[in-house]
Amino acid sequence: MQIKILADGGAMKPGPALSQKLGPAGIPINKVIQEVNEATKNFKGMKVPVELDVNPKTKEFEVLVFSPPVSELIKKELGITKGSGDQANFKSANASIEQIIKVAQTKLPNMLCNDLKTAVKTVVGSCVSLGCLIENKPAKEIEAEIDEGLYDEHINKEITETPEEKKKELDSNFSKIKAEQDKKLKAAKAAKEAEEAKAEKKVSNAAAAAKK
Repeated sequence: MQIKILADGGAMKPGPALSQKLGPAGIPINKVIQEVNEATKNFKGMKVPVELDVNPKTKEFEVLVFSPPVSELIKKELGITKGSGDQANFKSANASIEQIIKVAQTKLPNMLCNDLKTAVKTVVGSCVSLGCLIENKPAKEIEAEIDEGLYDEHINKEITETPEEKKKELDSNFSKIKAEQDKKLKAAKAAKEAEEAKAEKKVSNAAAAAKK
């Protein structure tokens, strides 16, 4: 019997879904959780696909851990907890091409890609949906540049370490972008609150008029 779950790396907890799957087979849930947490401890903070190969007769089981989804690996690499939620207007991070190659290299064994360059393009595609910039540019632009061969040397040499100066420059640029985004969010929040206050006043005035 095979059971597929998406576990919190190193921090899986008991839950009704797991109990319903393992309970009827008589498998000790606490032991399963302990082994899953041990097997996924290097993926803390990420959702990790796990498959349990269970033998209902012997009550024995094997924990098979697969590489986390590309989006989880990207968030871990870039130190973010979520995507922008509004890719067109807000950016969540500013990655280097080296970081993208690193994620692609990690995920490649579990991807339907023939080579690292294809894997890199797949990771860049996930950056689009997360609202991540790459090399100070929208991820869509980087996709085109990869097709043009601009990063072939980096990919072929499997360069995964970002030079310190470059990292500082990318971080500095993103700090400026984030400051502008925060201004927009603050302005939007203020406008919303003003609209809500206006609506409340209108209702209050209508109620007062009705009492007269």
